[in-house]
Amino acid sequence: MEITWWGHATCTVQDSGVRVLTDPLFARRLAHLRRRRGALPEARAAVADVTLVSHLHADHLHVPSLARLAPDTRVLVPRGALRAVPGLRRLGRTRLTEVAPGDRVRIGDLVVRVVTAHHDGRRLPVGPQRSPALGYVVEGESRTYFAGDTALFDGMAEEVGPVDVALLPVGGWGPYLGEGHLDAGRAADALALLRPRSAVPVHYGTYWPIGMDAVRPHEFHTPGTEFVRLAAERAPGVTVHLLDHGESVRPQVAGYRSSPGDAPAGRGDDDREGGTR
Repeated sequence: MEITWWGHATCTVQDSGVRVLTDPLFARRLAHLRRRRGALPEARAAVADVTLVSHLHADHLHVPSLARLAPDTRVLVPRGALRAVPGLRRLGRTRLTEVAPGDRVRIGDLVVRVVTAHHDGRRLPVGPQRSPALGYVVEGESRTYFAGDTALFDGMAEEVGPVDVALLPVGGWGPYLGEGHLDAGRAADALALLRPRSAVPVHYGTYWPIGMDAVRPHEFHTPGTEFVRLAAERAPGVTVHLLDHGESVRPQVAGYRSSPGDAPAGRGDDDREGGTR
């Protein structure tokens, strides 16, 4: 089992011989955002058996990045996405499946379980059609939770269920986070609720608005390390793997740990492999 973080919310999860790609974003620039850290993901980042799209915002559902996927790649998108994002209909080479919370999709030896996310599901800046924002639990030899974008919500732990690894957003792409987001502190609170063995912080430190380098830069640079610090206080049984862009880790996934305290929070180094910067 291996996880690679390519930047923002884009990760590759390899489990049970299946490559799972989350929210692919391979652009150097997106509207007013510019990639500030990490080289663009290498070609192998676009190789996947299944791609999970969490919601319709363009930094998560990026049609040009989806167009780079190999023919016949399975792509799971929120219910209503094909109506709300006409560009998806031109992706004739991929196999698009609309899903909603409660759905289960089998991919080889994996089962992808669709769960709720509390986040704005519209296609912005304009988009009257609403689609649900989603999280996903990838169940194979291990159980990996990809939260997409979400706020904490009642019943989160019960719906997500026991997991080995949590991929949690800890920041954003601007100096302020609106409703429906986790910052470093709320993500640490989520760890305390979910109690996985390991966590990887994502959705920070990659894209930043043009011309805003001097505006509250700590909001861009520090969410990852702040998450490590707060996780050590609030979820001391969870090992946090703070990855660089393009870096991979093989976290410990020997089943769900029901009682915390077996491993300290901090930068995990077990079986991590360096990648392209």
